[in-house]
Amino acid sequence: DAVVALRVALLREHPTHPIYGRLRPDVEQRARQFFGTQLRSTQETMLLAEMSDAIVGILRRVESVSSPQLEPACYADISSTYVHPTVRRRGVLRSLLGAADRWARRRGLTEMRLHNVAGSADAEGAWDALGFEIVEQVRFRRVPPASG
Repeated sequence: DAVVALRVALLREHPTHPIYGRLRPDVEQRARQFFGTQLRSTQETMLLAEMSDAIVGILRRVESVSSPQLEPACYADISSTYVHPTVRRRGVLRSLLGAADRWARRRGLTEMRLHNVAGSADAEGAWDALGFEIVEQVRFRRVPPASG
């Protein structure tokens, strides 16, 4: 329940985003099924942050295989990170990332990549402060309808 609530809240923070702003009406039901599969995976885990007996943050970490032409062979992929707005700027994200760092080191991973939504100055500032830099962009374009 906590995973679904936090991950859907993350999506709902971006109502005008060209991808994440198009939530399906049954988003919670779909999320429960999809995230359940992720929770059972041996290659990924979701960290939860708790304050005062409430789950207030989440971070998804995956051991991903790199392109066979590149080093390292595997890396830690971080995504679906969300901290409830009422507890932001209290070290929750830093704590979640610290746990992800320890997980990555135990697996022998030396590199971490992050997927986050562009356009939030607060989020971008937080990730910059935590040592992440932008090295790639994802662009979006709708396929135009066929003419005539």
